[in-house]
Amino acid sequence: MVAQKITIEPVTRIEGHAKVTVRMNAAGKVDHAYLHVNEFRGFEKFCEGRMVFEMPLITPRICGICPVSHHLASAKAGDDVLGAPPPRPANLLRELMHMGQIVQSHGMHFFELAGPDLLLGFDSDPALRNVVGLLQANPDLTVKAVQLRKWGQEIIHILGGRRVHPNFAIPGGVNKALTKAERETILAGYDDALATTMAAIKIMQGWAEANMEDINKFGVFPTGYFGLVKPGNTLELYDGEIRLTSSTGKELEKFDPRNYLDYIAEHVENWSYLKFPYYKKLGYPGGVYRVGPLGRLNNSDRMATPLADAELKKFKQLNGGKPVENTLHYHTARLIETVYAIENVKVLLEDPDILSNDILNTCRDPKPYGVGVIEAPRGTLIHHYWMNENQQIEKVNLIVSTGHNNWAMSEAVDSVAKTYIPDANHVTEGMLNRVEAAIRAHDPCLSCSTHAVGQMPIVLEIRDSADQLVNTITRD
Repeated sequence: MVAQKITIEPVTRIEGHAKVTVRMNAAGKVDHAYLHVNEFRGFEKFCEGRMVFEMPLITPRICGICPVSHHLASAKAGDDVLGAPPPRPANLLRELMHMGQIVQSHGMHFFELAGPDLLLGFDSDPALRNVVGLLQANPDLTVKAVQLRKWGQEIIHILGGRRVHPNFAIPGGVNKALTKAERETILAGYDDALATTMAAIKIMQGWAEANMEDINKFGVFPTGYFGLVKPGNTLELYDGEIRLTSSTGKELEKFDPRNYLDYIAEHVENWSYLKFPYYKKLGYPGGVYRVGPLGRLNNSDRMATPLADAELKKFKQLNGGKPVENTLHYHTARLIETVYAIENVKVLLEDPDILSNDILNTCRDPKPYGVGVIEAPRGTLIHHYWMNENQQIEKVNLIVSTGHNNWAMSEAVDSVAKTYIPDANHVTEGMLNRVEAAIRAHDPCLSCSTHAVGQMPIVLEIRDSADQLVNTITRD
């Protein structure tokens, strides 16, 4: 038997473009499986020269799935570089919008993207393994799932004037106060959103119990864990210190997000446009870590709302109090975070300052650079801007959530391929779907995450009206 290559392209039910190549050796066994992120976005480069106050409207165009995360991280970087910390009511309103983003993104992922695999089966008919199949199998649950996402999007719409690419946060605060009527509109959807998510947690827990064999062999491996926390190592999604823990749960670092470059470096492989961040002191790959829901829950000791904190305690016992290494438990963690976000919406709306008109700090104390960090649905998002005396951007660095998880996604793909593909002569669609599901579990946003490494190779073909090649221009 000769060596073979299986290509999965495109990877489905994710945001962005990727492919997987599974390389089979001469014995017909999986030699290695690679995740190739094969798209390029040039935001870091073409933002140079723009005014810093424009960035909260430019950078959300990186992605239509998580524009709120880029919008808020960019505004926070603007606060920092312009020396304009927002008033407390503005921060409450920003966090409220962020909770809406967490709810709509996490809700969509569990039900519409991951749900078809979990609720219909990895080996089910691919023609039905989608949201339409879910609607046919359980119309009541599917409608509730759509309503959950709608509620999260409505929070964004009320604050930012639109559900996608909102215009709300600006350096120094926000541009709109919340009215009492808007507050009551959001609160009206609270009970249903919470009930749907708690039902989803029971569904996930039941699925995990019934599929424990898969849970325990599907992409299980040790890494570090990375994310924002508040005092007491309380999970934080909007603002806090960055905490990094080891594969055993030991704290390695806790630091001001502005100092991220002292702790993080990025490795490059020639088979992906997406870089591989790692903890400098342990090097690559010893210093790799995971972010996002699984990473955040492993990295936190408590949650600030009661129902979510109770679910966190259950989560911590899935591996006897040790970090949960099972890739499929990303889904469990994601739902627990959704409960926290929903509960936190009510906490924020009941704060007396939420209706204040003190929403903008107009004072300025500019600095050469500023950093904004937030926990996007998919993990820690870093915006770093360098600014000149005219308040123009000179340089931009983005480390996007999915980038932090690049090593983990690649490892999960390789592990799942080796676990589920027995040999080259017995490859089924369901086996390949499991390889894709290893990527989906991380809920990647690949178009957010890619950026240039040196010069990008370009081939430009010039053809005449008869489609005849006239000239070829290349840049290596």
